[in-house]
Amino acid sequence: MATAIISVALRLAGQDAASAVFLVAAIVVWLLLAALFADRLLLDRRTWKAQAETPAALTAIAATTVLGTRLSLQGRQGTAAALLILSAVLWPVLLPSVVRHWAARLPGAGFLVCVATQGLAVLAGTLALAQRQSWLLWVALACFVPGLLLYAAVLARFDLRQLRTGSGDQWVAGGALAISALAGTKLVTASAAHGPLRWAVPAHGTLRTLTLVLLVLDLCWFAVLLACEVRWPRPHYDVRRWSTVFPVGMTVAACLAVAAAAEVPAAGTAGRVLLWPAVALWAFVLVGAVRSARAERGPGQNAGAGTPGREPRD
Repeated sequence: MATAIISVALRLAGQDAASAVFLVAAIVVWLLLAALFADRLLLDRRTWKAQAETPAALTAIAATTVLGTRLSLQGRQGTAAALLILSAVLWPVLLPSVVRHWAARLPGAGFLVCVATQGLAVLAGTLALAQRQSWLLWVALACFVPGLLLYAAVLARFDLRQLRTGSGDQWVAGGALAISALAGTKLVTASAAHGPLRWAVPAHGTLRTLTLVLLVLDLCWFAVLLACEVRWPRPHYDVRRWSTVFPVGMTVAACLAVAAAAEVPAAGTAGRVLLWPAVALWAFVLVGAVRSARAERGPGQNAGAGTPGREPRD
């Protein structure tokens, strides 16, 4: 998710070479995770079912739709369509399982029900505009509205203590609005006077306003979450920090897309200002992940590997 959306943001900013590097990385990671997903589904069904009950399972849908969106921007419409189909098949399997196991209070990862749904809207809308397939815009709209309702449902259960204690996924509270705004830009573009969604032309103004509101709310969350990070620093690496990178990258992509679709230059300026900090954050979290992996190996394993014939001490 994080790597693919950084690639999308770079592409929207016109940084094609850097975007291509992140695209290759995103494809490699997606293939590895897809293999792991399939392995557990086929060979370790008990673990798969247990993990399918957690919000993190929805990253399978979100990551697939974001990668599909990037591939569509690359002109790979057939592959993007295949990823849309795959995501659409996973959505009715994973989302109900997650919702059935909601707790009374939810962490930021709970907003992934919105992210996964809006991811479908973004990819369907992107393909619709690329191929002039108006029926796909109905798919985008059919996901966009439920996505907003799911956001409201999770917001009512969101544990605000996560702003102080969260390990990274609290940022998804804002990222879910960012991807909703990105989905809105597809409908705004489609409902313009020259767009393929002719019946929605009268609703163009409403869709534009709603998309701008979503982006502004996302930026408000961004400011609040950043202030909380400063007030209650959490410097240690946690795998959930990738759930910080994704919302930041998604905010950049949403700003750039809104600037183009709704003709709001200020949004484009915000996107360009946040772009390279988002890339730097991705790199910083990657370094943390590598260091954490090395630490988990432990000094005993490293010593054993470097001294043949000796058993690790730990």
